Amino acid sequence: MAYSNKAKEFYGTELTGIKNNGLLKEERFIKSPQRANIKVEYPVGSETKEVLNFCANNYLGLSSHPEVIAAAHKGLDERGFGLSSVRFICGTQDIHDELEKKLSEFLKMEDTILFPSCMEANAALFDVTLDKEDAMISDRLVHASIVDGMRLCKAQLFNYKHSNMEHLEEKLQETQSCRFRMIITDGVFSMDGDIAKLDKICDLADKYDAIVMVDDSHSTGFMGKNGRGTHEHCGVMDRVDVITTTLGKAMGGATGGCVSGPKEIVGMCRQRARPYLFSNTVPPAIVAASIKIIDMISKNNERRDKLEANALYFREEIKKRGLDIKEGTHPIVPVMLYNAKLAQNMAKDLYAEGIYVIGFFFPVVAQGQARIRVQISADHEREHLDKAINAFAKVGEKYKILGKKKDEIIAMYGL
Repeated sequence: MAYSNKAKEFYGTELTGIKNNGLLKEERFIKSPQRANIKVEYPVGSETKEVLNFCANNYLGLSSHPEVIAAAHKGLDERGFGLSSVRFICGTQDIHDELEKKLSEFLKMEDTILFPSCMEANAALFDVTLDKEDAMISDRLVHASIVDGMRLCKAQLFNYKHSNMEHLEEKLQETQSCRFRMIITDGVFSMDGDIAKLDKICDLADKYDAIVMVDDSHSTGFMGKNGRGTHEHCGVMDRVDVITTTLGKAMGGATGGCVSGPKEIVGMCRQRARPYLFSNTVPPAIVAASIKIIDMISKNNERRDKLEANALYFREEIKKRGLDIKEGTHPIVPVMLYNAKLAQNMAKDLYAEGIYVIGFFFPVVAQGQARIRVQISADHEREHLDKAINAFAKVGEKYKILGKKKDEIIAMYGL
């Protein structure tokens, strides 16, 4: 066996160090469907406890909606469990084509191609559209899957300071000799919940003849008047060139992603994208449920409107209690703690109060930016929100952080 005692000792020491530094990521076993109330076994081996879930991407509360489940059952019954193949061999059913067309219509893009996840969509896009004579210009806080995708591409890589349009323009000026330039950004940045300045990005793209690419995973289904995403929210629906997004968050919370944009770019993905050519097809049950979800959210905005109201209420009330949050309007609400152990300890105490949240810290966020990321859902009722707000106030009082800002919290707990 090649795995030596030296290697065993090295990795064991690394894991011990992670634990001792308060950075160990522990898994919890959920023993119920994904919804506002969930049953959790934590620590593993303990009794199951019912808690309120405030850390899922279930923005519209559709992950366990009965109509969605029924549609998935129908897809399973009529089209089987899986395709046992990739798309171009024998893995494409007519419902895959139907979903791609519905996504194109919903996002108001020319064409769409499905991937097993948005992570794989991001892994595919850059490599098949850009080469060494081109430039990728990305926001410094883009999602890790975009970073991984860019690493697979031969194009020159540049980045600009987060949401800094002056710095973006500098990079566009610096790269004017390149054949193609693609500006790359998240629509909503998943850790802070802030929204990209897509109107200004598109203005610069027009000025410097650049392609605009947006990962809209934390937006599709609920942002904008009709929930189409940040391009609708920012009033640039006809100016964003390429969107990648997921079916694994607001759109049912299962799996699957896509690239949506010009037919030529989608066509290149069909012909050359390795994650498309070598990954099994999205299962029929998920496709059928996703078609149902698009139909549901296209008919009315009731869930979107409730989500917006819930997020506004939670943000206002949590600030009144003295917690330090990142400002914004998105249902991602970062409660800033700055210290990793403090984030871990508060998350554990909140769990004891019946609130399921997770502490985020390096390397998921930058060093010294530890937080608890609260995620609001349309599934949450006002009493759920109030219970969470009261629990945060109680635990915040225990750690004496109510009314304290960044410098004061760091002075108490360090980075």
